[in-house]
Amino acid sequence: MTLLVHTFVRGADGERILLEDPPNGEDMAGFESTRARLWGSDAMRALGARFFPVLDRHDLTVEPDEVDAFLAECEALRPHLADLAQRGGYGADYVADRFGNIVAAALRAKAEGGGILVW
Repeated sequence: MTLLVHTFVRGADGERILLEDPPNGEDMAGFESTRARLWGSDAMRALGARFFPVLDRHDLTVEPDEVDAFLAECEALRPHLADLAQRGGYGADYVADRFGNIVAAALRAKAEGGGILVW
C-alpha cells in the first residue's frame, strides 16, 4: 500500500472536504513501510518531530491551525532527510520527493486555510 497526502478544508458543519489531488503522483507520501521505518522512526523522534511520528501507528491529520507549526517542523527536518533515508533503508531522492509532496500539500493547505491528511 501507499501513503497518500491530501489537502482539505472544513465545511460549514466541520466536515472535511478534500481538495483536488495534484497531478503525476504528487500526492504520494511513501510506502506503507515508511510509517515506522521513516516518518515514525526513533531517528525522527530524536530530532524532536511531533507530527511525523504519529504515522507510526495512525494516520496524520494536521488541522488548519497547526499548519504553520507543521511547516516549521518540516524546515527543521529538511537538513536531516539524507540521514533519515539511510537509517530507514530508503534512497535519498525517494525520501526527498515524498517529503516534498507533503510540504507542497501543507503549503496548499495554508493558502486555502485548510489542513492535510496523510493516510
